[in-house]
Amino acid sequence: MKEQIQTLLEQAIAILKEQGLLPADTAPAIQVDRTKDKTHGDLATNLALVGAKAARKNPRQLATEIIDHLPASPLVLKVEIAGPGFINFYLNPDWLAGQVENALADPRLAIPLVAHPQSVVVDYSSPNLAKEMHVGHLRSTIIGDAVSRTLEFLGHKVIRHNHVGDWGTQFGMLLAHMEEKRRDGVEISMQLADLESFYREAKGRFDASIEFADRARQLVVELQSGDAYCNQLWREFLEISLTHCQQIYDRLNVALTRKDVIGESAYNDDLPKVIEDLTTAGLLTENQGARCVFLDEFKGKDDELLPMIVQKKDGGYLYATTDLAAIRFRLRTLHADRVLYFVDHRQSLHFQQLFAVARKAGFAGADTRLEHMAFGTVMGDDGKPFKTRSGGVAKLAELLDEAEARAYALVREKNPEMADDELRNIGRVVGIASVKYADLSKHRTSDYVFSFDQMLSFEGNTAPYLLYAYTRVASIFRRGDIREDQLRGKVILEEEIEKDLAGKLVQFGEVVHRVAEKGWPHLLCGYLYELSGVFSSFYQSCPVLICENDEIRQSRLKLSLLTARTLQQGLSLLGIETLERM
Repeated sequence: MKEQIQTLLEQAIAILKEQGLLPADTAPAIQVDRTKDKTHGDLATNLALVGAKAARKNPRQLATEIIDHLPASPLVLKVEIAGPGFINFYLNPDWLAGQVENALADPRLAIPLVAHPQSVVVDYSSPNLAKEMHVGHLRSTIIGDAVSRTLEFLGHKVIRHNHVGDWGTQFGMLLAHMEEKRRDGVEISMQLADLESFYREAKGRFDASIEFADRARQLVVELQSGDAYCNQLWREFLEISLTHCQQIYDRLNVALTRKDVIGESAYNDDLPKVIEDLTTAGLLTENQGARCVFLDEFKGKDDELLPMIVQKKDGGYLYATTDLAAIRFRLRTLHADRVLYFVDHRQSLHFQQLFAVARKAGFAGADTRLEHMAFGTVMGDDGKPFKTRSGGVAKLAELLDEAEARAYALVREKNPEMADDELRNIGRVVGIASVKYADLSKHRTSDYVFSFDQMLSFEGNTAPYLLYAYTRVASIFRRGDIREDQLRGKVILEEEIEKDLAGKLVQFGEVVHRVAEKGWPHLLCGYLYELSGVFSSFYQSCPVLICENDEIRQSRLKLSLLTARTLQQGLSLLGIETLERM
């Protein structure tokens, strides 16, 4: 709707220029916003205020001329001038009713596929396979997944990349420990059932034994040179570690699979070529034996240039080298138009340097969008990064176990008569949804405090509140024994709250496009919360099943049905399941 009003305003400005009523070089910024007070219409613009000086007119005079030259549109019922020159638009209820009908008749809720789909590589989750996934991996995994789902829904070709840490010196340490355990007759798969413990044991051996540390370093060299024995040990370790990750993804309803895993090791053979190309481009400088790229735009204290190190003194490569190789692959082989990196904000400088070097080296063109989708930290009540009660890093699997257990206890208390298997399924859905939604509903760049009590609340902007709104609609159709295909008649918007609900439903497409563009799932969460609130007011004010006027009853059932479909589709884009009752 906002875009359509903006188009009408652009056309009015063009007509005024043609008629000589505005200078030809006038180009005011056109911004359309939703009004907070419905007495001021549904949408408003300050165009006349910001454009008055350039037009050399009084703002109200300019507002009048803009209104007089607005093209006719079925979207608009009336337009008024308010205050010093605001232009307020009142939407046509008949147009809104038609949009509701269109959305109900379309499986995509009348949201068209994009006209020019892009190939978008989304780099997200990216755990270190030497350890189990912990709460720090939650944000990258679920925010990246929500944005991927949204891009796909709009018709873009999404290529998911789980750029896992599966290479480097730590793996020599782990392989040496595997080797020792096997020599002692210990079952490795049982040992690796708890990756954290296995890693701590290996690190302890590395720190305590010079002989072990030497063997670990030797295994790294052999692994990187393609030794068959080392590669067998390494692949065995990766198989068990990736199985851990996939179990978490499946529980979180995240659309990552094993085929999306592309580890750092995949780029190993290309790293010398990256160095060669950087040299050819004249970008490499040797500094204290290391090979670095220095760019004038990256300076530290006293204007000292900050290096991006791509090869260590001993010849080893770094994350930056692998990331440059990944960009080359994503653009030259996958032909990506856009690459999104869901990595926490502490890596902002790394990505700024990475993107700048990639462009200067010719690995990425000026028209390719390389975007660091930075996010904040999950915090505990103490204002520090979230940890377990014992002070350790919280394993993601254990956190999800607790969420499901708490949700199960909550729904069992509310529904003591319900069968236990159904209660456990509800507890699973509510528990996982609550953890995900609590994160997704916060602005991506903000830190937030992890609180089970808050995220499991049935009040406020929480998953249980939205899930309950969906089940409320399901209960209307269940209690009325009504099938969706039985609905007839047209949508009639007579009550103000009916118009408000229809107006909110029509906004869904705008929100989805903004999430895809900005990578901000919290916008979708906020929209779904507002939609649930408007529906709650509608439900209280407008009887549905007991409405005596059949035409109005059918209309309200249609509004309810579209609300449910919109909630379900919106939650699906967030990777959240819905329930028919809870």
